[in-house]
Amino acid sequence: MTPINPAGWAPPIGYSNAIAAPPGQLLFIAGQVGWTAEQRFESEDLTAQFEQALKNVLTVLAEAGGQPSDICRMTVYCIDKPGYLAARSAIGQIWRGQMGRHYPAMSLVFVSDLLDSPGKVELEATAVIPARS
Repeated sequence: MTPINPAGWAPPIGYSNAIAAPPGQLLFIAGQVGWTAEQRFESEDLTAQFEQALKNVLTVLAEAGGQPSDICRMTVYCIDKPGYLAARSAIGQIWRGQMGRHYPAMSLVFVSDLLDSPGKVELEATAVIPARS
């Protein structure tokens, strides 16, 4: 995958403006909230839910034969803007712990609520899984 960030633009922090992906299997990962495989929220803390939601995305990706660097797009939906902004450093550490320095094209959208309560964050992703020999 090749990040696309136009020359002359300020460098993006924590995302890429676009990703050029090689041919491969497209994988569309549904929104994943911060609950366990048993669909139980173990925490109401935004940071803990982000960590679990990202683990869930990566679990679905691995089941399809992918790895974190195959994610080309991610959308984050969050119901708590002040909480998210306060947790940016911790969320960045979680990201680097699970994704390394791979930053796909991303959007962050603040919404009024999520379907699954007491969910505070939901992650949706698209991946391109190249043929691996």
